[in-house]
Amino acid sequence: MSECWEGLPATVTQNARAYSLLRTILNSAVEDGYLPVNPCHVRGAGNVRRAHKITPLTIDELAVLVEEMPERHRLLVLLAAWCSLRFGELAELRRKDVDLTNMRIKIRRGVTRAEGEIVIDAPKSEAGSRDVAIPPHLKDTIKRHLDQFAQPGREGLVFPSVRGGTLSTSSVYGRAPTVKKVRGQKTQYVGGWGFYRARVVAGHPAMHFHDLRHTGAVLSAQTGATLAELMSRLGHSTPGAALIYQHAARDRDAEIARRLSDLANGTPS
Repeated sequence: MSECWEGLPATVTQNARAYSLLRTILNSAVEDGYLPVNPCHVRGAGNVRRAHKITPLTIDELAVLVEEMPERHRLLVLLAAWCSLRFGELAELRRKDVDLTNMRIKIRRGVTRAEGEIVIDAPKSEAGSRDVAIPPHLKDTIKRHLDQFAQPGREGLVFPSVRGGTLSTSSVYGRAPTVKKVRGQKTQYVGGWGFYRARVVAGHPAMHFHDLRHTGAVLSAQTGATLAELMSRLGHSTPGAALIYQHAARDRDAEIARRLSDLANGTPS
């Protein structure tokens, strides 16, 4: 059975469900006397990993998240959300890639870590190599960040680590705070720092940094962006993911409509 399991294709959820069904059938066969023992005993084979649920941030929640981040990483969060950029794209962003005259960010490279080694490479698809328009309200924040935290020169990293190297996710995530709830008092968040603390304070303790990209995609869809426009902005070569964001935006639009009716009727949301 173990050899059979190891030879299955890499469809994890489908494999786990099929294994669970087979194990149930063979258990019945054992109970009915057709088999002496159930051969299904591959450790963990029937476990289905729970999918990470992505809940886009509201603009107010995003503002809280940014405020709770260390100053040198606030723009990182803002660009991940408002420009829908990946962490690897941000970590490899250089001064020459940021055009504040035309308000564009050029995505030409990304950084990944493989077996402890830093790998810098071009985007995986042609669509991933793109120019992303910067929302005008970020211009002053970008200028301040470049003055205070970016490395000098055209090749200087926009988001270097404290020691001057390539930024890692661990240095951004930091440490989670201790949450103290006292009846009748406001919830207190003690200690912690970085993204781990910020996401708790913002009310999304399970969110991933990559979820900021999804938030940006939904915000873009809410503006009425077409499928082609979303694909271009996100660097997608196929429409599947962009369609998901359009559906999410419609769901959000329905919630906005409901709240508008609450306002009209004088009913608190």
